Amino acid sequence: MCKKVTDRQLRQAVAQGASSFGEVSRETRCSTQCGKCTCLAREIVDDALLAQFGATHPAAQRFDELAYAVG
Repeated sequence: MCKKVTDRQLRQAVAQGASSFGEVSRETRCSTQCGKCTCLAREIVDDALLAQFGATHPAAQRFDELAYAVG
């Protein structure tokens, strides 16, 4: 909300070549003020990275670790 970055902008940054949450954050300025949006923004970016790069991306490993911890 504070930087008014939308989920579409986060996904667009990945589509345009960003390959990590840090790169998306630097490009969009998302999660650079108070950090309240970080968890949701990271989930959106991870989802976009998985869609763009598939299971070989490090974001996929985080999802596997979470599934194991929850399951």
